[in-house]
Amino acid sequence: MDERNIRILQAVADLGTGSPDEISEYTDIPKSTVHYRLTKLREDGIVTDDLFDVDLEKLGLEITVISEVIAEYEEQYHDEVGTKLAAIEGVNQVYFTMGDTDFVVIAHLSDREMVQRLISDYERIDEVVRTSSQFVVETVKDEPHPLNDFELETLVEATTDSD
Repeated sequence: MDERNIRILQAVADLGTGSPDEISEYTDIPKSTVHYRLTKLREDGIVTDDLFDVDLEKLGLEITVISEVIAEYEEQYHDEVGTKLAAIEGVNQVYFTMGDTDFVVIAHLSDREMVQRLISDYERIDEVVRTSSQFVVETVKDEPHPLNDFELETLVEATTDSD
């Protein structure tokens, strides 16, 4: 995995397309190179389908950290703290939650150094009171397309009920 592959994968994520033309224009990498590398990424199992889902473990981001973050309550604090958490490198998902935990944060990282940096970045946010982080030992299910978790009839019923 080199810088060009990473730039191509970032372009796919930013643009939401695997079009070699659009990726080439976005990255200034020649279209033929983009096409070749996308094919190679598929063959290597890094890109898992035509929707360009990425196998994070094969990319080297094999440590998944799930953190519960408790923050000081202030009016609209969830917007400010949530934005700060989302800006931390490696953080992929931030959820503002109800209950004892204010935020659940999911990060995909490559090594212990990145984990230490993540925790330090949490501590730098003034409003963060406490964190509790867990490492994922084994992923049992990771469905990138939530619609795949429902039967067609259930989705039809749910969308019909909301009309």
